[in-house]
Amino acid sequence: MVMSRFFISVMFLALVVALLLSLASAQLSAAPAPQHEPALDVTSMDRSIDPCVDFFKYSCGGWMKNNPIPPDQSSWDTYSKMQDENLGRLRGILETASTPDPQRNAAAQKIGDYYSSCTDEKTVDRKGAEPLKPALDRIATIDSKKQIADVAAAMVQGGMLFRFGSTQDFRDASQMIAEADQGGLGLPDRDYYTKEDPKSVDLRKAYVAHVQRIFQLLGDQPEVAATEAQAVMRIETALAQGSMTRVERRDPKNLDHKMTSGELAKIAPDFQWQVYFTKVGLPSLPSLNVASPGFFKAMNEELDKERLADWKTYMRWHLVHADAPFLSAAFLNENFDFYGKTLQGKKELRPRWKRCTDEVDNNLGEALGQVYVEKYFGPDAKQQALKMVQEIQTAMEQDINSLPWMSATTKQQALVKLHGMANKIGYPDKWRDYSKLEIRRGDEVGNVERARKFEFDRQLAKIGKPLDRGEWDMTPPTVNAYYNPQMNDINFPAGVLQPPAFDPTSDAAPNYGDTGGTIGHELTHGFDDEGRQFDAQGNLRDWWTEDDGKEFVKRARCISDQYSTYTIVDDIKINGKLTLGEDVADLGGLLLAYRAWKDDTKSEKLQPLDGLTPAQRFFVGYGQSWCGESRDETKRLRATVDPHSPEKYRTNGVVSNMPEFQEAFHCSAGSPMVNQNRCRVW
Repeated sequence: MVMSRFFISVMFLALVVALLLSLASAQLSAAPAPQHEPALDVTSMDRSIDPCVDFFKYSCGGWMKNNPIPPDQSSWDTYSKMQDENLGRLRGILETASTPDPQRNAAAQKIGDYYSSCTDEKTVDRKGAEPLKPALDRIATIDSKKQIADVAAAMVQGGMLFRFGSTQDFRDASQMIAEADQGGLGLPDRDYYTKEDPKSVDLRKAYVAHVQRIFQLLGDQPEVAATEAQAVMRIETALAQGSMTRVERRDPKNLDHKMTSGELAKIAPDFQWQVYFTKVGLPSLPSLNVASPGFFKAMNEELDKERLADWKTYMRWHLVHADAPFLSAAFLNENFDFYGKTLQGKKELRPRWKRCTDEVDNNLGEALGQVYVEKYFGPDAKQQALKMVQEIQTAMEQDINSLPWMSATTKQQALVKLHGMANKIGYPDKWRDYSKLEIRRGDEVGNVERARKFEFDRQLAKIGKPLDRGEWDMTPPTVNAYYNPQMNDINFPAGVLQPPAFDPTSDAAPNYGDTGGTIGHELTHGFDDEGRQFDAQGNLRDWWTEDDGKEFVKRARCISDQYSTYTIVDDIKINGKLTLGEDVADLGGLLLAYRAWKDDTKSEKLQPLDGLTPAQRFFVGYGQSWCGESRDETKRLRATVDPHSPEKYRTNGVVSNMPEFQEAFHCSAGSPMVNQNRCRVW
């Protein structure tokens, strides 16, 4: 249920002089400051384009010309570049930590030895598929379908067969409960198995060929591997057909199915649930949430129908599929050829150090993040950032109070929720304890598997306990941000608090357009079509009057209908129902930022700069926050799985609904950037 801004979500406003000095000081003392783009870069514009015709191209035409997609990337934008620069900072930390030193503390030892093991390409290649042998042998010894549950409990990687973990109780967000959810697929989404257009058919053929090649790398003969690949595809297709669509899953009510473990066993009696629960350490599990009951019914039908030999084949595939990126070059390259080249259009594999840096961040993120914060994010920065978030919240309070379509009763509840939002800035107050995670130097796959098991056990340990509201879902170095409706918190990791999201040398207007819009975006998520269904404590509860709820739906439908007319690639349109929450948040966020900017500068005499009025600079700052492009393959992938609209429409779709934009650029009625059926929720 976490809602993020996809590659982005930075901090509001001009993180003031104290914040900027803190960041600059940390960068100078730790490493040379990388070159970065300012909040508004006139060389990134294309002024030959009429902003009232295509504001995205007007703002970003120069940037895209000067910043082609690197061969190891599926897309490239201003935030991708931020992430790339951040990886360089993290690399410096990891290379220092990877040098054996008796003075290293426990955290440095773990992140350093993990990184060293990952970058030791010779050792990884020499081992080949050997690290998988114990798990493959375990699968080979299965002689009854009843044993599948026992083996599945030991295979926590990647949601083999289904996903299991902990979650907040939808009806009592203060408590943590167990949850079983759909999973078990090798393609990115259930729609890849169900669509019958030529591109989808071709991708399925390519996937089956990929699975066959993986089995051959395990030593199976080509004809045997081909049969095995077909068995995998057959089982996964049945699981996909029983899965909910992403649009269905956007409604949290569709995911709320609390039941006893006995009731789950009635839905899927052929899976030995008590064996599974006991094996994962939950021998007594009175209740759990079953997010997708239809999936487990389909899973049970397949357990009954398919041969044991084919289920063992399926399990072998998911074992190697999860670990292929961490195995020898043959497995690594085959995995990249399909998931990188075919699905995303990448031309080259990313350098090993970048992949290993990401891996450490994924598995030891708060140990790595603790060092990162010490070097690049001081306490003054955290306090100033928090101050700025609170200013945007004030703007949203004003917005709620002024809404003409919402009743006083619902407004009161909305303000209770707004005032109850927790603001998490930079890093958690309490760092995660990794002392129980064993990292062995020279054991890359072992480290990956132990890290997975550590996180799996950590999640299950929460079941039956009160919620820890201090926990984060992103690591401190992450260049992104998010809102969690069940926690009712907005989270801005230290990794996003850097240029060009904010430029200390810039005037305020583009900083409000960029970072202010992002803060407003995250706040608005609490009141989009998903977030509005949760109350201030994170409970799934309808706090709207009936008439206000209908008015919201009508206004949200306007946005969904608007975005559904936009073409992503070829003849593929945006799925406006899938992207609705992000589209609502984009528009609401920029409206809030504009209000805050006007309030903050109302006593100043603002002057034009670079041939742009202050209002124009505000909007160009916003437009340039989205500069970027994706490969066609990635556009097709995102059209299916990504709840965010493409960058072009996150720019043009928003400004076309704002009379403030049309006034700033003197756009006449009938211009493409003037939506004749203007939409607005917040």
